[in-house]
Amino acid sequence: MYKLQSLATGTIFDDSGWVLDAPNETTPCLIRAVYPAKQLTLKGPEHGIYTFADWLPIYRTLKGSSAPVTFKSESLANELGLSNLYITISGYWPEKGAMNMTCSFKETEAYTVCARLKPENDKVLVVASAGNTARAFAKVCSDNQIPLLLCVPEDCLDALWFDAPLNDCVKLAATKTGSDYFDAINLSNLAAQLEGFIPEGGAKNVARRDGMATTMLSAATFINQIPDYYFQAVGSGTGAIAAWEANLRLIEDGRFGNKKTKLMLSQNEPFQPMYDAWKQNSRPLLPLDDDKARLQVEEIAAKVLSNRKPPYSIIGGLFDALTDTNGEFFLATNDEAFKAASLFEKCEGNDIHPASAVAVASLINAVSENTIDKDAIIMLNITGCGEKRFKREHPLFELKPAVIFDFNPTFQEVKEKIVPLF
Repeated sequence: MYKLQSLATGTIFDDSGWVLDAPNETTPCLIRAVYPAKQLTLKGPEHGIYTFADWLPIYRTLKGSSAPVTFKSESLANELGLSNLYITISGYWPEKGAMNMTCSFKETEAYTVCARLKPENDKVLVVASAGNTARAFAKVCSDNQIPLLLCVPEDCLDALWFDAPLNDCVKLAATKTGSDYFDAINLSNLAAQLEGFIPEGGAKNVARRDGMATTMLSAATFINQIPDYYFQAVGSGTGAIAAWEANLRLIEDGRFGNKKTKLMLSQNEPFQPMYDAWKQNSRPLLPLDDDKARLQVEEIAAKVLSNRKPPYSIIGGLFDALTDTNGEFFLATNDEAFKAASLFEKCEGNDIHPASAVAVASLINAVSENTIDKDAIIMLNITGCGEKRFKREHPLFELKPAVIFDFNPTFQEVKEKIVPLF
């Protein structure tokens, strides 16, 4: 079995249950899984995401998963003048072998977080989301009969579509129109304090990060070496932290080289708290007015990139990942993202999510500004694709909220409305 390690002190300890923090430590930090297998052995595509089980903190496997898929780009690479562009996809792209039925790489989180729950677990898992994460967890929990409470902003409910009605074990609580992801997180924090409920944990959950890390594992095992550059748009930055951690494990493996992939991350202008902090070489995020932030979130096309309290400053978080890899941060406008999405679909033949389009736009800008070597090995993480096609090919069912909360509900209000749902 795996162990856990504090990134503040280096202390290694057992996972005594649903551990999200290092015990008996006061300095806030992420914890990291430490696996007995120092070399990764793939179990085969028939195992879905669990082909990477050697480096996943799980107690069981669940049905229905699909691993990220990597391929070498020809058309988009030629368009941009790149000789070694590799695209890692999480989404619906049957011809490539990608069968994420929620069309998002958030399934990598859901299938590992829920597999970290022991089979005898009888508590309700609480998950906050701006859309894609909620859709992924809802499907995985519904298919595997795991009790789940979702907390989602009302303005993001159009993301909660499915190809079949959900099991009654999944319940949805929304924060009212005008709220954002941060408000949903506040609601989830209150709900997680209820007896019989447990927080999913976000970036603090090693299963979430190591599930997302399978994108980097997919790329490195396909290319047979660690990439030079890693492009991804970020909302919390958890996926980029995960890629960095996977990179460190791949170096320790010894078969994929010893380079540290340069993280090339992007946010959707004008919502750019991590970009602003990084450009000022600031570990703390800069002050951001809540009302101004909500207005900025309304403006951006990629709503999932809207975390106001990301794991940026914490030890082991995104600031450390960017520092260790000599990373860079970019901005992309809505217009640049729309154009990038159109170019990707024209070249590669599949539609992509707005967040993925932000990453493509940043790659395009990096090429035009000559900030990358055109012969370098580039990994482009397409974190969601094929949704338009999926919706054409499948009947759709929506998940409606069981309750809608105003801003800043009290614990008592949450208790009175949530407990009876289960």
